[in-house]
This record gives sequence, structure tokens and C-alpha cells, in this order.
Amino acid sequence: MTSAPVNLLDLDAAGLARYFATIGERPFRATQIIRWAHQQGVVDVARMTNLSRALRERLSAEAEFRAPEVVTLQESEDGTLKWLLRVDRGNCIEMVFIPEAERGTLCVSSQVGCPLNCSFCATAKQGFSRNLSTAEIIGQVWVAARHLGQNPKTHRHITNVVMMGMGEPLLNFEQVVPAMRLMMDDNAYNLGRRRVTLSTAGLVPGIDRLREECPVSLAVSLHAPNDALRDELVPLNRTYPLAELMAACNRYLANSPHDQITFEYVMLAGVNDDLALARQLARLLRGVPAKINLIPFNPIADADYQCSSHEVISQFREILVRAGYVTTTRKTRGDDIDAACGQLVGRVHAKAARHRRESAAATR
Repeated sequence: MTSAPVNLLDLDAAGLARYFATIGERPFRATQIIRWAHQQGVVDVARMTNLSRALRERLSAEAEFRAPEVVTLQESEDGTLKWLLRVDRGNCIEMVFIPEAERGTLCVSSQVGCPLNCSFCATAKQGFSRNLSTAEIIGQVWVAARHLGQNPKTHRHITNVVMMGMGEPLLNFEQVVPAMRLMMDDNAYNLGRRRVTLSTAGLVPGIDRLREECPVSLAVSLHAPNDALRDELVPLNRTYPLAELMAACNRYLANSPHDQITFEYVMLAGVNDDLALARQLARLLRGVPAKINLIPFNPIADADYQCSSHEVISQFREILVRAGYVTTTRKTRGDDIDAACGQLVGRVHAKAARHRRESAAATR
């Protein structure tokens, strides 16, 4: 029985070095492969001219570079791009690129769906299918980089990656960390660790482990300043309540005195936007180097929530600013193509099923 080819996109520098050692090659081959695949976007082994002919032949026979397949690409009126990517015959994910004047942020998924069931999130409504592999995570960056051409003159190149797409990244730790290491690898995408952000709903053991193994920028999906309300909005809080979460945040920053944690707070009218809650939030975060990102709620199917008014968001923000916190209100981007925060993959199953029907019809 022939073994399946090794997907070289699954391996970071250390993993590639181990792989080449098993086939009798020197560790520097890892750097060569990373530069070809990630820096130059070349995955045709025949074009990798600094590899020996014998190695190229062996890699052609035993290895591959397999990234997610692009099903559709949509562009918003504001320039935001959203890809629907197939990761296997039954599952698709979404990825979003947000262009700005001086930066381009790629929002990457870590799971197919999400098991955490946050009540205001479209991905949670989809349910959970499986974790993504490292190749499926870094493959999103690879797909976007090739499409964008990494051209700084157009401002449509990747300057930041945020693990804020579908899924809870810390529930897929073993696959997410090698992908983030490739994002930061000088021979791959060369992003500084402050330009790679992982967003978590508050998985405390994962936060502690991330601090030890790959301390990128950390964002916490907070959304409530007390346990009773957060239990309702973010069910994970019942396992890791706020006192434990705040302690983990302080531990995360203990060895990085110049860093701060971004706390994300979706604004839900009549639910978590009372001004007394803003003052409670300011007290909760006291002593934690923090930036607060207020996120206007973006409508999703089968959710009864409404977005707080501009006036309420402004008043909520002012209380936090007066308390000494850098507080921003996130600009809604890509909502016309369901690419805004909290909207990812509300209809992915329908789109994937439609694409399968169209593909089947085309082959008849």
C-alpha cells in the first residue's frame, strides 16, 4: 500500500528539518523549501533549482504542497475580500482580507465551525466539524499572498494576520502554533510577533501554554464585565470565569512589560451596553495593560440581538477613555458580503452544497 504524500505546507522550519533528516538530507533544505513555497509562492518542485535533481525527483514522488482550494472570492464595496475555501470534500471555511492605507489585515480561521456556542456569532450557529491542519491554516495565508501579489505599492499586501476567523484557536493549539511560526519566519512571511494576533474566548490553559511556546499578540473576546452576563454570552466563562481569565492575562504579560492585551467587546443593545457596565469593565481591567476594542454588532441569521446605537457606543467609549484606557470603535468592514466580525460562515454549508451541485452537473 502506497503511503500518502507528505504535505510540506504542514511543516514549520523545525518540522521540515526533521523531515529532511529522515530522508538523509541536511537541515538547510528546510530554509530553501520555506523560501520557495512561502516567500516566492512557488510549489512546483521542478522550479526549485537550488535543490539537487535527485531531491526534486524524490519530493515529486513523496511530497506535495496542498493548500485549501478557492471556491469563491467576493469583494465588498469597501475593498474587503472574502474567500470561501474548500478544505475537504465536505467542509469549507472563510477567510477575510481588510485593506487599509498603511496595512492589510488577513483574518484566518483555525477550525471548521466552532464548538464554543457564543450566542452572538454566526460561526457558532454552524456548529463544529473539525480542527484545521497546519497546512489548512498557513495555506490560507499562502492563498491570499499569491492573490494579492505582496505588492506594497498597492497597499494590498499582508502586514498583519489575526487568528480571528472561524473557531477557537487555542482548541487547535498543536496546529495553530506551527502556522503562526511560519507567519513570523524571516524566510516565509516575516511578520513580527506583534503583527500576529491570536484571539481567544478565554481558554485559560491555552493562554498559559501560548505564553511559554509562542507569545504573539493576544486578544480576548470579553463582551461582558461580570460572570453572570458573560456566562450567557460566552458559555466558556462557566469553565474559566473572569477572575481566572484576568489572572491568566496578567501572567501572559509578565515577561512582556511593553505589551498589552486587546479586549474585544461586541456592543449589543440593551444587553451589555448599559453605561454602568462600562464603569464595571473599567474596574475589571484595572492593572491589566489593555486596549479595548468596541465592536458594533453585525446582524446574523437566527439571532435576536440588535446593535447598540452610535450615541450609546460613543458614551460607553468615553467612560473607558476617561478611565485611562485606549479604546477604539471598530469600523465595520465587509458587511455587505457577510465578512464583518461575527458573520463568518453563516451560510457556508449552503454555498458549499450549491458548489458541489454545480460541479456535479458540469461533469455529467
